[in-house]
Amino acid sequence: MIKVTKLNREEFYINPTLIEMVEKTPDTVITLINGKKIIVSESIEEMKDIFMEYLKVVGMASPQIIFNSFNFDGEGEYK
Repeated sequence: MIKVTKLNREEFYINPTLIEMVEKTPDTVITLINGKKIIVSESIEEMKDIFMEYLKVVGMASPQIIFNSFNFDGEGEYK
């Protein structure tokens, strides 16, 4: 589980395997696989870091694979 914060500063945990996508609209919006949308106070860059750390902790990807997979500028553009 990963900890995120709603705009009202309420912290909660979400199962990252249920996340379909994270968008910046300009707020950060998490869309779950069931279509539910959650607006959080973390930036899209913070969400990327949180998700990368989760993958490392659960052993789903090596740090090098993660680094190469998320090499973008936060606007969805790959560098």
